[in-house]
Amino acid sequence: MYSFLISILALLAGYFIYGRFVEKKFGPDPSRPTPAIAQADGVDFVTMPTWKVYMIQFLNIAGTGPIFGAIMGAKFGPSSYLWVVLGSIFAGAVHDYLIGMLSIRNGGAGLPDLVGKYLGKGARTALLVFSLLVLLLVGAVFVYSPAVILSDMTFDGSAMGMMVWVIVIFLYYILACLLPIDKIVGKIYPVFAFALLFMAASLMICLFVKWPNIPEFWDGIGNMGEQAGLISGQPIFPCLFITIACGAISGFHATQSPLMARCISNEKYGRRVFYGSMITEGLVALVWAAVSSYFFFDGGAEAVGSSLSASAPVVVGKVSFAWLGVVGGILALLGVVFAPITSGDTAFRSARLILSDFIKVDQHSRRNRVIVSLPLFIIAGLLLWFNIKHEDGFNTIWRYFGWANQTLAVFSLWTATVYFVKTYSDRRYLIALIPAAFMTSVCLTYILIDKIGFNLPSEWNYVIGLITFVLSLDIFYIWKIRRKNQVR
Repeated sequence: MYSFLISILALLAGYFIYGRFVEKKFGPDPSRPTPAIAQADGVDFVTMPTWKVYMIQFLNIAGTGPIFGAIMGAKFGPSSYLWVVLGSIFAGAVHDYLIGMLSIRNGGAGLPDLVGKYLGKGARTALLVFSLLVLLLVGAVFVYSPAVILSDMTFDGSAMGMMVWVIVIFLYYILACLLPIDKIVGKIYPVFAFALLFMAASLMICLFVKWPNIPEFWDGIGNMGEQAGLISGQPIFPCLFITIACGAISGFHATQSPLMARCISNEKYGRRVFYGSMITEGLVALVWAAVSSYFFFDGGAEAVGSSLSASAPVVVGKVSFAWLGVVGGILALLGVVFAPITSGDTAFRSARLILSDFIKVDQHSRRNRVIVSLPLFIIAGLLLWFNIKHEDGFNTIWRYFGWANQTLAVFSLWTATVYFVKTYSDRRYLIALIPAAFMTSVCLTYILIDKIGFNLPSEWNYVIGLITFVLSLDIFYIWKIRRKNQVR
C-alpha cells in the first residue's frame, strides 16, 4: 500500500510541476480567440464552462481503459504503478495537452489535419484511414463490454439480454452522434463523470480502511504474474505498455482532445482540461491497479467469491459489490458502464468530423451529418456482429485495438515534436521527442513478437526495442540537420 500512496502523490506532483513546465514550453495565449468563439456554429463549436469541458474530456478519454487495462496490467506486479505514474506525467498528459492545444491553434483541427500539416500529406492520408479504423474499433468494443455488464445486471447474462442492450446502446450512439454537442454530451456527461469518480474514490477509501498486503516496489518490479502463473509468454516490455493504455498514454485521446478544443473558451484553461484529465485518469488506473493487486496477490479473489482466472469485468463486479454493498456496487458498475458508452459515442462523433473534414462536407445540416455517419455505423455494426458471432471475436479485436491505439499515439507525439522544431529554435521538442521514440519502440516490438503480429521469439524484445529507440532518434536528428541546412 505504501507504493500505492507514493504513486498517488507522485501523480499529483506531476500535474503541478511537470504540467506547468509543459504549459510554459507551449506558451498558451489568453488573448487569442479560441475556435469555440471564432468559429461558433451551435453544433460542434460551442463554448461551455471549463469545469464541464474538463469533465467531458475526462469521461471521453476514460472508457474502460483505466479500469480493465489496469486490472490486466496489475498481473505484472508493482511495475504497473510505475508505468501509470511515469506514463501519465511524461507521455500521456503531454500527448493530450499538446494535441489539444495544437487543435486550438489550428481552428479546432482534427488529428489527421494536424498530422498532415506537420508530417506531410502522405502521413495525413495514412492517418486518416488509421484513425477511422481505431475509432470504429472503439465504437464496436465499447458497445459490447457495457452490454455484457448490463445484461448480467438485468437479464442474468443471457444472450437475448445482451442483444437487447447492444441494440439500445447502438441506437443511443446514433442519436448522440447526430445531435449538437451541448444537447446530450454537454448536459449529462458531467453526471456520468461524477459516477466514475465516485467509484474510484469509494474504492480508494476501502483500500485505506482494509490496507491490504499488496506487492511493493521493494519486493521487486519483475513480472510477478508470470512467477505466480497468472500470465505466460508476456514480457513486461512491451506487453505492459500495451495492456495499460488509457491509464498511461492512449492515441485514442488524440481523437477526443480536438472535440473539447472546439468548446474551450480560453487557451489558459488547456492544462486544466487536457493535462488534468489525463492525470485524473491515471488516478483511476492506480486505484484499480491496487484493487487488482489485492485480488490477484493477497487472496482477494477467494475473499470476494471469485477466482484468479476471472476476466476484468468479473473483477469489477465482484469487488464492487463485496466492498461497497448493493447500492454502492450498482453505482460503481454504472460508472464502469457509462465510461465506455460515452467514449463510444464520442468516437463516432470524432469519426464523423474527421471524415467530413476530409471530404469537405459541411456539418451544419442534419442531413449531411446522417450521410457522413451512415457508412460509419454500418461498418461498426459489422465489427460488432463479428464480436458476437465468434467466440474469441472480442479478444481478437481488442488486441488489435490495443496495438493500433498506441500506434496512433506515436503519430501524435511525432506531430508535436515536429511542431516544436518548426516553431522554436531551442530544445523544447524533447518533451515530445523522448516519449515519441519510446512509444515507437514499444509498438514495433509488440507487433513483431506478439501472436497477433509476426510472432518472433519474445526473448528478442529488449534488443528490438533498444534498436528501434536509437534508430528513431537517429532518423529524427538526421531530418532536423537537413531541415536546418535547407533553411539556411
